[in-house]
This record gives sequence, C-alpha cells and structure tokens, in this order.
Amino acid sequence: MGTRSIVFVTGNLKKLEEVTAILGEKFPFKIESKAIDLPEYQGEPDEISVAKAKAAADILQCPVIVEDTCLCFNALGGMPGPYVKWFLKNIGPEGLHRLLEGWSDKSAYALCTFAFSEGQGHEVKLFRGKTDGVIVAPRDPRTFGWDPCFQPLGHIQTYAEMTSELKNSLSHRYKALAALRDHFCSENNCGSS
Repeated sequence: MGTRSIVFVTGNLKKLEEVTAILGEKFPFKIESKAIDLPEYQGEPDEISVAKAKAAADILQCPVIVEDTCLCFNALGGMPGPYVKWFLKNIGPEGLHRLLEGWSDKSAYALCTFAFSEGQGHEVKLFRGKTDGVIVAPRDPRTFGWDPCFQPLGHIQTYAEMTSELKNSLSHRYKALAALRDHFCSENNCGSS
C-alpha cells in the first residue's frame, strides 16, 4: 500500500519547508505542494479558510490543505488580520510597525488556520494555532514576511531572529500543524513525531 498524498496549496517554498519540518517524518501522508490561484476571500478567518479549502478541492479534485495566516493588532481591533498579506506587500514590516506609532498598546497575536478537505463535496476540518506577541521595529534578517517585526511573548528575539528550530517549536503555524498532525496520527496510529 502506497503513502497517500495531500496537496498543500502554496507557491511559497519557505512555508512548504516549515510545514514539512513541523509535521515530521511520522506524518502518515506525503505532502506535495501546488500553487494555484484562489480567489481572495474576505470575512472572518474561519470563513476564509473554509472557502479556500473548498475552492482548492474543487480545482484539484484531491485531498488538500490550505493555510490562512492573520496578524492581529489588539489596538486596531484585530486588523490587519487576514489582510496582512496586502498590508505587508504595500508597506512592509516597517509600515506594519508604524501603524502602531500612535498607540501605547503594541500587543498582537499571530493566528494560523489550516483547513483540510478530503476532496470536492467533503466537509472542511479546521486546525488553529495562536501565538501572542508584540510588534517591534523590524530587525534583520528579512527572509520571511512579517517575521522581522513580530516578537513572541516571553522571548527577546523576533521570529526572524530565531533559529528555524526554535520558531518551529512555538509559532502559530506550529500550533495549528500540531493539531492537524495529532488529528491524522490519532486516526493512523503513527505515534508522536
């Protein structure tokens, strides 16, 4: 019997690298990646994740996982939230930091949702992870998104300054993937990774 595959819908090789590292070798499925254009949904994180998973399953006709990541500033009522990709593209990590210049509250949280669909017409399962932190002036290296300006609570380094092993042990993505891994490992007796 061959290993079943799940397609992780992403064109971001850094995300794929993090996902496969976090899921580990004992994950019972082979993770493949495919970049496809999905509509840019609007709404609450769960609604966006479900819509993306359904659309990906319809297009690819196979089991899929999609990810939606939010960066939420408490002083701004949770914005930029699921729209952080567009904020980052237009104003960069420096601009994200400057958004909070007039606020004493620099607290934020990173929220990651992975949505799994077995295929077209199947129910979508959600797996969430949240990491609290603060927004700081960006610090190098600048290799991945808003990592240079997000400093998790209890740490003196931003995500960007951390080793990948440390980041992958505490990040919002790690927590969501741990829930996904636990779900599939409990169904497939793969033990802990």
